[in-house]
Amino acid sequence: MHFTSERRLDGAVLEREFTLGEIPGILWTPASASASAPAPLILLSPPPLVLRKTYPRLVARARHAAADGFATATIELPGSGDRPRWPGAEQARADLRRAMEAGDPVSDEIIDALVLPLVDKSVPEWQAALDALLSLPEIGGPVGYSGGVISIGTRLVVVEPRISAAVLFAGSFVPRTMFEEARQVTIPLHVLLQWDDEGNDRQAALDLFDAFGSKEKTLHANMGGHTGVPQSAGDEAGRFLARHLK
Repeated sequence: MHFTSERRLDGAVLEREFTLGEIPGILWTPASASASAPAPLILLSPPPLVLRKTYPRLVARARHAAADGFATATIELPGSGDRPRWPGAEQARADLRRAMEAGDPVSDEIIDALVLPLVDKSVPEWQAALDALLSLPEIGGPVGYSGGVISIGTRLVVVEPRISAAVLFAGSFVPRTMFEEARQVTIPLHVLLQWDDEGNDRQAALDLFDAFGSKEKTLHANMGGHTGVPQSAGDEAGRFLARHLK
């Protein structure tokens, strides 16, 4: 991990941009974090957009988490920002646009081509980022996960035992194979669902929630579209993570 910039946000949060190989990312730590008092960590997974476009939302969540004593970190997803594209994903996005513009159902083949390679590439990168972050003296466990493409979060919490609790956003297409992986999830979960999300299959999201194997799982559904998550829902997700990571 190589830090490329550093600045203070209102004196309360240290923001550092970094690269991990070819992967850009951002780490936010509360001013109170130190080697003698390491902060627990929350991984903030962005949507598959340019990290800079989602920065305002991410930094707002990071500030909120820092006020509760958490460090947070995010990384650019494969194929986003300045990272190399891969032809299969570009074709899948084009096929998705055509289907949605025509009002046709989005086929399992399109969903698999769009989501599964992203999951396969993203999860090892998140694990590598976690290795690097936990090697910093001011960062400690436990570790939580919040946000992102729900299939990435599902796979990550299955294979990564260092994650103790997760907030998952039900706002993306779900390949059928992810339902079997969901049954292997056992950590506490808090799932956010926008009831009128124009780009999300509500029934698939409900079925995925039902499939999760966690004994403690909460579905927090709100009226509104994809970007209409109310502040109260974000606050409740923050309280969930604080309850399980402190």
